[in-house]
Amino acid sequence: MAFQFTDSNFKETALDTEGVKVIDFWAEWCGPCRVIGPIIEELSTEYNGKALIGKVNVDENPEISMKYGIRSIPTVLILKNGEVVEKQVGLTSKSVLTQKIEAHL
Repeated sequence: MAFQFTDSNFKETALDTEGVKVIDFWAEWCGPCRVIGPIIEELSTEYNGKALIGKVNVDENPEISMKYGIRSIPTVLILKNGEVVEKQVGLTSKSVLTQKIEAHL
């Protein structure tokens, strides 16, 4: 299951640790978010142990969303060693996300 990033755990889990993190910013009411959600779940299983893949509910975690200027959802950020290295705004395919993840592993 995809990791649940929150305002309270984000710094220690996404920024203070080495490696690749894939973060899907989403909301319950967002149609395209519901389409990309299962893709994020699949990727979290496939990359278990290689990358931390999770989600941020923008309605419940406004601090992170504001920090990264998330204005449209879904937005997927890829962080490597705490720095944003990729940003994908809007609905995308699993193959596009896989290519982006592989490029930073």
